[in-house]
Amino acid sequence: MNTQRAQEIVESPDMVDVTYNGKPIYIQRVNEQNETARIFPLGQPENEQEVPLTNLKEH
Repeated sequence: MNTQRAQEIVESPDMVDVTYNGKPIYIQRVNEQNETARIFPLGQPENEQEVPLTNLKEH
């Protein structure tokens, strides 16, 4: 996923179906300089992690 699209998803009021390693996730914020995103699996906000944007897939 590219940085611009990830940022659009973060700013969208609608829930967008995005996965990381095949698991549905929520994107909290995007780090444009590092091309990473702060994410957590749906329903598991305690499991935050920073991942490369290239590993995120929109469905």
